[in-house]
Amino acid sequence: MRLLLRWLINALVLLLISYLVPRITVSSFYIALMAALLLGLANALIRPLLVLITLPATILTLGLFVLVINALLFWFVSSFVQGFEVAGFWAAFVGALLMTLTGWLTNLLIKDKKD
Repeated sequence: MRLLLRWLINALVLLLISYLVPRITVSSFYIALMAALLLGLANALIRPLLVLITLPATILTLGLFVLVINALLFWFVSSFVQGFEVAGFWAAFVGALLMTLTGWLTNLLIKDKKD
């Protein structure tokens, strides 16, 4: 149930981001759900591999390169979902930063039973 709630919150946040950041568009709630699902899968499957590959750059930048990886994944997912468009790297950077912050807040508010 918590997973579905987080997915729904991420989709709503993605819709909100599309209103706040002018170069990010989401055409419908269904598209936001699909984009949130793909963003979650990309963050779970692709992101750890990219962090491992770019570990020297991440260490050199004191971890700030992870923000670039998040932005690139955000931009990458927009190329697969019709109706979810991100026009440029900086829009992806701001969108990924907002998604990361709200994901962090969501994890604080929705705790697992083992926590």
